[in-house]
Amino acid sequence: MLNYLVQGFMLGLAYVAPIGMQNLYVINTAISKNKIKAYQVALITSFFDITLALACFYGMGVLMEKSQTLKTVVLLLGSIAVIYIGIHLLRSIPEASKEVDVNKTITRTIADCFTVTWMNPQALIDGSLLLGGFRASLPVEASKIFIIGVCLASLSWFTGVTTIVSIFKNNFTNKGIKAVNLICGAIITYYGLKLAYNFIQIIK
Repeated sequence: MLNYLVQGFMLGLAYVAPIGMQNLYVINTAISKNKIKAYQVALITSFFDITLALACFYGMGVLMEKSQTLKTVVLLLGSIAVIYIGIHLLRSIPEASKEVDVNKTITRTIADCFTVTWMNPQALIDGSLLLGGFRASLPVEASKIFIIGVCLASLSWFTGVTTIVSIFKNNFTNKGIKAVNLICGAIITYYGLKLAYNFIQIIK
């Protein structure tokens, strides 16, 4: 079962690490604010990211357990979407923008983190396809261990990024962000190919 925990952790890292609005907010807070404020943002972001992951994983998973056709379709669409995301990351040229507004109250911060995570259609679609697809390919008991790994990855990533950026804030460059995206793109592409393999096995 440890293998499923590690798989979930690695996939969780690859999914959450690519630089998007969530990460830019966390990074820029760590760069421009004190550690208390930075860790507040990291923990709030982790909470909303984990709740979204659980909703995508179990919501889509329950539906697919009841429909073999839906399970097959999600595996197909999921593999295509995940491979596309991975290739896009490998080709992307991100920048650590310093224009993100971090001068906000804790209430506004919570509201913004919720909006960026839960009100983002792309995040809902990608999360459902990626996590729902893996739920469809895992045994019931293994899926519980797998999603724990995903949740641990989210918490570890946002708090880890905050710690690293706070320490090395004066040396943080776009090259570092590019390296993160290259690694994550390769891992996500691998998992997309794995989903495609599971789809082929089902339709045989």
